[in-house]
Amino acid sequence: MVLLDLLGRRMALRILWELKEAGRPLTFRALAAAAQTNPSVLNARLKELRAAGLVAHGAEGYRLGADGLALVALVLPLHQWAEDWAARRPAAGGEPA
Repeated sequence: MVLLDLLGRRMALRILWELKEAGRPLTFRALAAAAQTNPSVLNARLKELRAAGLVAHGAEGYRLGADGLALVALVLPLHQWAEDWAARRPAAGGEPA
């Protein structure tokens, strides 16, 4: 359950998602802007995600590590299910979308 605890922390999944969406390494500033988070939260999460092997850091910036890529591949079907689920949910007016 250590992984679920980590992923449940503020901005952890968002950081992984933004790195996946970028498709290339991102600098700290670019990642902070993409994730719309403040530097202290980003710094804390990156430290944890790097320690877990989900994010790697090199000269070009931050990117998904091998385990991060594998995790994102597992989360993609959940993302699609969530999109489908949201489309079936009643809109604010009460009728399904």
